[in-house]
Amino acid sequence: MHPLLNAFDRVRPAFERGPLRPLWPVYEALETFLFTPDHTTDGPPHIRDHLDIKRYMITVLYALIPCILFGMYNAGVQAFRAAGAGPQPFGPTFALGARLVLPIIITSYAVGGVWEVLFAAVRKHEINEGFLITGILFPLTLPPTIPLWQVAAGITFGVVIAKEIFGGVGFNVLNPALAARAFLYFAYPAQISGDRVWAALPPGAALADGFSSATSLAIAKATPAGAAAAAHLADAGLSWRAMLVGLETGSIGETSVIAVLLGALILLITGTAAWRIMAGGVLGLVGTAWLLGRLPAAVLAAHPFLGLPAHYHLLMGSSLFGIVFMATDPVSAAATNEGKWIYGALIGALTVVVRAFNPAYPEGVMLAILFMNVMAPLVDYLVIRVHIRHRRRYLESFARA
Repeated sequence: MHPLLNAFDRVRPAFERGPLRPLWPVYEALETFLFTPDHTTDGPPHIRDHLDIKRYMITVLYALIPCILFGMYNAGVQAFRAAGAGPQPFGPTFALGARLVLPIIITSYAVGGVWEVLFAAVRKHEINEGFLITGILFPLTLPPTIPLWQVAAGITFGVVIAKEIFGGVGFNVLNPALAARAFLYFAYPAQISGDRVWAALPPGAALADGFSSATSLAIAKATPAGAAAAAHLADAGLSWRAMLVGLETGSIGETSVIAVLLGALILLITGTAAWRIMAGGVLGLVGTAWLLGRLPAAVLAAHPFLGLPAHYHLLMGSSLFGIVFMATDPVSAAATNEGKWIYGALIGALTVVVRAFNPAYPEGVMLAILFMNVMAPLVDYLVIRVHIRHRRRYLESFARA
């Protein structure tokens, strides 16, 4: 047998029945992280595959690595820009970005992990594997300047309120990472929105005169009447090619479409995420943006953001990041195949609607996903009812024949 597995087997009795019984959830989490368990799950989510739930969650973690690494580099780029410095070598830039981002990730995992262990010990069950993803998704939705105490408060809300009070992974209605982000947005808006929160500074550096870190969505929303939103973005140095790469201000993990697509490719190849939700989300977003662009010319001239081309909506903000990594959460999403198409399409459509018609909130994907999390059971219920009705009609026609 593997020497490390032998070591785990020797100390197992102390954790399973002995004096270290209160720490059994920690032992079990570490053992099953290193080795595939030989038992089957007795509660949702049920993954019908050779992978267990922990391996399923780790695959999502692997898919997030491109976003994490690019987010660190981009945080360094924006920090040097905020200080008025020119382009810097890759090494110092990445090191500075890691110095800004890693404390946020560590705080999220540390504080959230404490709550996970506490609930597991009190309820006498295993540590939920879903925290592997919640603990990293939440930091990736934040600006690099967020105070660490707010990271702790947000992840506490996401783990305790959005997940544990519902019974843990498999029973939560809302995506915990998005619920945590929404809590911070409405509780501490000054630290998570506006023109000054997206670019941290190198240690000891001062903010450059006239620096503004407005996001691409905020710039597009500020397009003056009579101008074109795409041209207004280009004047600010944000062409669609620049937004595709993602060296711009925004949440840590959202800016690079290329990094998100690499993660989506990993999820699709491994069959980890529901491709129907991703496809539905993209189609709903593109279709709604296209319809808004067909409004009368006078309306588009008065409200230029409505005429923003559909592909810009895909490149801007958290739309793709949310569709790929948040909307596909197997617990809070729709479960039926037809329901996944409807669920994804409505998320994409609502994202554009919120962006276009909400004057106080330029981003829409967070609210769209949370709203559809609540509506997902209804979507599945209606899909099942339609199936039942069709089968009843078929049986009735067969009986008459």
